[in-house]
Amino acid sequence: MKAKCTYILVIFLLLVLGIFPSEGMALQGNTKGPQNVILMIGDGMGIGQIEIARKLEYGKDGRLFLESLPHTALVHTESANNFVTDSAAGGTALAIGKKTNNEMIGVTPDGKEIDSILDLFKKNGKKAGVISTNTITDATPAAFTASVSNRWSGQEEIARQQLNNEVDVLMGGGRAYFGPDKQNGKDLINEARLKGYDYAANREEMQNAKGGKLLGLFNNGYMNFKLDRPLKNSKEPSLKEMTEKAISVLSKGKQGFFLMAEGARIDHASHAGDITSIWKETIEFDEAVKYAVEWAKKDKETLVLVAADHETMGISASEPLDIQQLKEIKATPQYMVSQFAKGENRGTYRSESVKDVLKKYANIDLTEQEIKAFNGKLMATDSQVYPQYIAAWEIGSLIAEKYHGGILTNKVRSLSSTGGHTGNMIPLFAYGNGSETFTGVMENIDIPKRIAQLMNYSWD
Repeated sequence: MKAKCTYILVIFLLLVLGIFPSEGMALQGNTKGPQNVILMIGDGMGIGQIEIARKLEYGKDGRLFLESLPHTALVHTESANNFVTDSAAGGTALAIGKKTNNEMIGVTPDGKEIDSILDLFKKNGKKAGVISTNTITDATPAAFTASVSNRWSGQEEIARQQLNNEVDVLMGGGRAYFGPDKQNGKDLINEARLKGYDYAANREEMQNAKGGKLLGLFNNGYMNFKLDRPLKNSKEPSLKEMTEKAISVLSKGKQGFFLMAEGARIDHASHAGDITSIWKETIEFDEAVKYAVEWAKKDKETLVLVAADHETMGISASEPLDIQQLKEIKATPQYMVSQFAKGENRGTYRSESVKDVLKKYANIDLTEQEIKAFNGKLMATDSQVYPQYIAAWEIGSLIAEKYHGGILTNKVRSLSSTGGHTGNMIPLFAYGNGSETFTGVMENIDIPKRIAQLMNYSWD
């Protein structure tokens, strides 16, 4: 009885003095954290992208696998200097737990380098990997593995930092940034081999790799859209296959691991208003999520988080959406543009070729007036953001309009410094050890902070 009274008195004094542990402190001090963390990022993936994929893949009564995860949250994504983040600042927030300016990678607005959550895992003896269908040196994958002041001019430096930091698994596109032409004559792929990496240039080589470190570079630039792979006779692995291989390599470490896996081309499809590829890329991402979660269920010591860095183009599953026609499209706008014959004026295309290609791949009959308007927009690219993509983006928007897809207008996209990102909140889904802490409405910087808290890690 005396012991019980003493216990009650201690609790009372703690409450009065205001030093009773907070929920976060109790979690950090008293709960065993996960052994492994898998963070899966659907670039540009908002609720609209998920709904498009769900309706085209399963119909109104179906569900994506990620929707089955037990804990959910909504996440604000604004950057330090803009209500709407770009992928560099969005990825950086998820990596270092701090807001930064658009176009900055792994640093604060004043240029200070900060360890990423991946770095914290490495410093604590765990393996770490990053995989993406983007170039591995850009935006989200770069934010976890490097620090540069500008995403566009810093990709060569990012490649060097990634290898110097000895990230155990690096897979995606961006082979050109590791070659002699971009590295002042140095071949970073050969240097990686000397550091003990297996190197893979295609799916077969990736699957045959046996070592404890893996560098996979499957395209000079971005990896191909899923829709275009058969047309290009692609030998690239899928995101699910990359995820499976990354987990296989990283789980050889006895201390655990951190893996960031990005479905990057959801964002690229969204920029173009390419509803068909939004569907295909989101489903491929969902398949990778399913593999990771099923692996985590067997492992029982893994936290899986599914999130996004931002939403792109305000995508929505509109009521008049022509699902059947969209499902029958055979190529991406990017591929269609590659099949156009060049016109007489710089940057334009021959009318008959545009007409034939759109009919062949999208079953759309364009009028001469529509083709003339399309070419006119290509001749006025001086004020456009990302003029190198404008032809594919305009074709994508045209197809979306024909088949009643819900997207931002061309005008809004052209006025946007991010090419069509929005400030919409994005969803987060969580499974596994510690997943119950990822609920409610949070800031993007809270995600790595909560991971660090679960692991009992702290930033200096």
